Formats: sequence, structure tokens, C-alpha cells
Amino acid sequence: MAQISLTFPDGNSRDYPAGVTAAEVAQSISPSLAKKAISANVNGDHWDLSWPIQHDSKIAIHSTKDTEPSLELIRHAFAHVMARAVQEIWPDVKVTIGPVTENGWFYDFDRSEPFTPEDLGAIEKKMKEIIAKSEPIRNEVWDRAQARAYYQERGETFKIELLDRIPEDAPIRMYWHGDWQDLCRGPHLQHLGQLPADAFKLMGVSGAYWFGDVSRPQLQRISGVGFRNRDELKAHLTMLEEAAKRDHRKLGREMDLYHLQEEAPGMVFWHPNGWTVYRALEDYMRRRQNAAGYREIRTPQVVDRVLWERSGHWEAYRENMFIVEVDEEGAKEKRTNALKPMNCPCHVQVYNQGLKSYRDLPLRLAEFGSCHRYESSGSMHGLMRVRGFVQDDAHIFCTEDQLEQECADFIALLASVYHDLGFEKFDIKLSTRPETRVGSDEIWDKAETALEKAIQKAGAEYTVDPGEGAFYGPKLDFKLTDAIGREWQCGTFQADFNLPDRLDAEFVNEKGDKARPVMLHRAILGSFERFLGILIENHAGRLPLWLAPRQVVVASIISDADDYVHEVVAALKKAGIRAEADTRNEKINYKVREHSVGKVPVILAIGGREVEERTVSLRRLGENRSEVLALDEVLARLKGEATPPDLRRG
Repeated sequence: MAQISLTFPDGNSRDYPAGVTAAEVAQSISPSLAKKAISANVNGDHWDLSWPIQHDSKIAIHSTKDTEPSLELIRHAFAHVMARAVQEIWPDVKVTIGPVTENGWFYDFDRSEPFTPEDLGAIEKKMKEIIAKSEPIRNEVWDRAQARAYYQERGETFKIELLDRIPEDAPIRMYWHGDWQDLCRGPHLQHLGQLPADAFKLMGVSGAYWFGDVSRPQLQRISGVGFRNRDELKAHLTMLEEAAKRDHRKLGREMDLYHLQEEAPGMVFWHPNGWTVYRALEDYMRRRQNAAGYREIRTPQVVDRVLWERSGHWEAYRENMFIVEVDEEGAKEKRTNALKPMNCPCHVQVYNQGLKSYRDLPLRLAEFGSCHRYESSGSMHGLMRVRGFVQDDAHIFCTEDQLEQECADFIALLASVYHDLGFEKFDIKLSTRPETRVGSDEIWDKAETALEKAIQKAGAEYTVDPGEGAFYGPKLDFKLTDAIGREWQCGTFQADFNLPDRLDAEFVNEKGDKARPVMLHRAILGSFERFLGILIENHAGRLPLWLAPRQVVVASIISDADDYVHEVVAALKKAGIRAEADTRNEKINYKVREHSVGKVPVILAIGGREVEERTVSLRRLGENRSEVLALDEVLARLKGEATPPDLRRG
């Protein structure tokens, strides 16, 4: 029998008969490893323990201690067990597909009656019964005709459609546990006993169309979350509860920040409170950019399609553009314009006005650019995904030799801004050249090296995502982590060798020759709308005093204190603090509760004693105790807190 050589992570190799399985390899190392094994990594691919290995390979055996592969297998098995439970309870239900998601899985079912919350409880109970059987998970490779006949006999029409989507050269894998079967690419656990029966929960039911085809009957999607143990599940559910409390849509209503309505889908109606926060953030960003050498510009929102065609965006983004057709006077046909979905081509037009010298570079042009992109109604989500938004957009025109320093300066600026806004952690992903790209390998080498050196100069950690750069250049993506551990993609820095060429951007170099600048696309917040949603959720609505829309409420305890209340409000406003009076004939506890729901950071309560002593009783949001202080001391303290962090630094 032919022999193959398998190399293990420690570099040692062993010879085995060709066709050996990873389960047999694990058994040859130790019975305990064979018992704990759940899957293998074979030449970089996730491999079922039962699949035969025919050639010399690198191999590693996975156990539940290996987080990524174990979660994938556990969630995949939960999906199969859930589908089996549904069909055992309702045998007439047809199954479709059940992929793994970020924290769990979903499975789509064809059932005439809708599932109810009570049904989910019954399914969970049945799943635990199935898991308790600890049945082995076995698989076979069938030919296509055999699999088709199998599903035709059982009336599983969706599985037949799936068969037709599998490439001709791919194996048809049929998986079983007990008598229940599913078509699946694998891999899977060895047996159901490796599933943690106390580490999953079904989360809900929603509608879904088969492969997104709205012309087909709607299916029912049951989703669930699953983890390696009960503690991980509990931590996730706690995080979801906390996230629900922080939901910017809920807090937006409570704080009276904004609203959305059907007459302008995906467009934000900012209320006075929300616009106050928006302007405070915009003013802060404007000061930071001005200090960093950016020059602010403003470009049109409606631009002729000719420019979008020249830039390449008409072909790439046409479906996401809002089109405006105008009957120009004397024209034979309508003129086609588009609301700009991004600012880049317009910034090149500003750059192109007047001859540029190498002495003018780098030229940093910034714009709080209003953009519009069509998003499907199902994808929109509060402030997080909208059709109309403003970017803290900027483009840097520089030479290739200046790229590294510009990148390093940008990373430092971004880190400082995130810190000021309450985000202490962010990660960087460097995406390198894709197979289809413009520009020479020499230019790509230089750009990628410059970005990598800039990250290293900043002392930041980063990961490399090979082949995921834009076709016009490598890029950096910045993911910040919020207060409950969620990651958000916000900042970006992209090197572009393509657009300056397409739109004829030039400068005169040291030799007196014309050359193309490198165009650097960059954003720190990304979309103001989305970032404000993230900011609200990160702080659970308790924005730092300098950003809070209503900074201080001065509330009377007795009506005799009203005059002093207004005097205190006037003093606060004079100090530059957003303050308002509450002299309603209500009890102070009622006022405190109401303003706490509205997330007012500071409440100053004033009664007879405070009037007599020229003091105030200060209570901060989230605290039960009050502090009686002299008015002058309160003014000095709050004035400092209400000053934006960049102005505090001087």
C-alpha cells in the first residue's frame, strides 16, 4: 500500500498508509487525543476527521480548546440538530439551508403555518433530547444521480436545487446523525455528545426568501446562538441585554435627538438636541483637521454623469446612485446628473484648478461632504445605515516619497481623535494588492511598504489581509472597540494611483516634468450619522459633558427658589455651558427621574437652603448622592468639563 508523510505543527513527520483519516492519525498519537479531537487542519483547510488523506500533507488536530474551528463545528452541528428537531416535531416541513453566522446559525424552513415563541421552546427541548443521544455523525460521498433520486423520493425540492448549485468537480457529501440526513459540505463533529447542550439558545423567527429571490414563496428563518460552554453563552446574552439598553434608536427617542419617517427613507430628521451633538462633533473635527494642515472645501451635491463616467464610478456604483434628470433649456435630450455617492472625483476637480508644483505637496483637502447612496429598505438600520449621510472626508495629494509620513501622521491623528471620543482600543488591517489591479508591481511594492512602515512607526498592532486591497491601491481599515467589546469599522486610509490618472491630476516635479500625484483617501469617523450612533451606544447615552446636547438642568425644589434658578442658568450660559431651568410645580424626585431618562449629565437642585447660602446641590447622571457646592466652584468645574478636549490642551 502506498505511504504518505504527514507533518505535524512541531515539525515532526510520520508515515501513514494513503487514505488514512485524521481520526486514525489522532488515535495513533494517543487515545486521549482521539477522544478529544473534533476536526483537523490539512494543508490549511478545515477537515473532517473521517475524510481520507491521500497525499503528503501538513496536519494539525483540533479540540474544543481551538476556538475558531470548534465554534464553527458546534454552530454547524446546532443548525443540523435544530433542523432535525423541527422535522421530528413537524414531519411535513421542508428544510433548505442552515449556515453558520457570527455568533450562531440560522436555518430556513418551508412551512405553511408560522412558527410561534412557544414552538421555539418545543424545538429547544427536542434539540436537547437529540443531543443527549450522543449519536455518531457519519458521512458518505454520493454521486449526483444517487443524491437526486434520494431527495426526489422524499420530496425535498430545495435540496435538489442545492445539488444543481454544487460545482461538477465538488464532492456530494451526505451527513447523518441517527436516521436524519442533510446535504452538507462539512466538516462536522465526531458525535453529538461533543455538543454542549447548555450552550445554545434560539433567538427568534423572521422571513427569508430562497437565495434572496422575492419571486419565490417566503420561507421562515429560525436563528440561534451557540458557544462552547454555558459561561460563554451567558456572557453573550448579557452583552445582548446591555446592547439593547444602549440601542441608539431607543436612546435617540429618549434623548429627543432625531427621527426617521417614510416620506424620506434613510434620511435623518435631526431635532435640536441631536443637531447640537452633531455640530459639537463637527466643530471638534474641523478644529482637529485645521490644526493638522487640512484645508476645508465644499463641492456640489449634483454632478453630471460625465464626471462619474470618467472616474469609473458610473460603472461601479450606478445602481447605488440617485439619478437626477434635468430638461436643460435648448437641449435635445435630458441631462443626466447624480447625487454624489462619494466626494473623491469632486476633490480632484478642486486640485486641478491651477498648475501644482512639488512644492505645493502634500495638499490636504477636507470636506464634510454630504453624500447619498441607495440602500435597500431591508438593510437600513437607524443611524447605522442610511441613504443620506455626511463623511469627514479628506484627500491628500502627495508624492510617492511623502506617502509613508502622511500615513503615519494620519494614524496619530486618528488615535488621538478616538481617545478624545472615549475609544481606547482600535485595530488596523492592511489590505494588499488584489489579482485585478492597476499600476505596476514596483508602485504597489512601494505603497504597501510605506503603509506597513507607517503602522510600525506608530507602534500599532496590525494584521495583513492579502489580496483584499482596492484595485487602485492598498488600504488600511481601522476597527475601534466599544465599551462592551463590539468592533466597528470606521476609519480608512487608501492609496490611489488610478483616479489621478483617470482625471488628469498632475504636478510639476523637481526636474520640471509633469507627474501624477498619489491620491490618499482618508476618513476618521466615516459617516457622521453612523459614528454618532456608535458614540451614543458606546456611552449608553451618557455622553461626556462637552458633547451632551443638554449639559445642565437647574431644577427648583420650591417655587421661592425660581429667581435664583434663573440667575444660576444665566451664569452657566455666560460660562459657555448649555443650561436650562426647570421651575415646574413638580416634586424634585420627579424632575430628576425625567431628566435622567433624557440623559442630562448634571442636575443642579435648588431649595431654600441653597438660595440662602448661594450654593447648589449637584447630582450627576447615574449617581444617587448629591454634593452641595458654592456656585463659583460649580461654574469653574463645569466650565472645564464642558470644554472640548482639544481646547483643554490649548
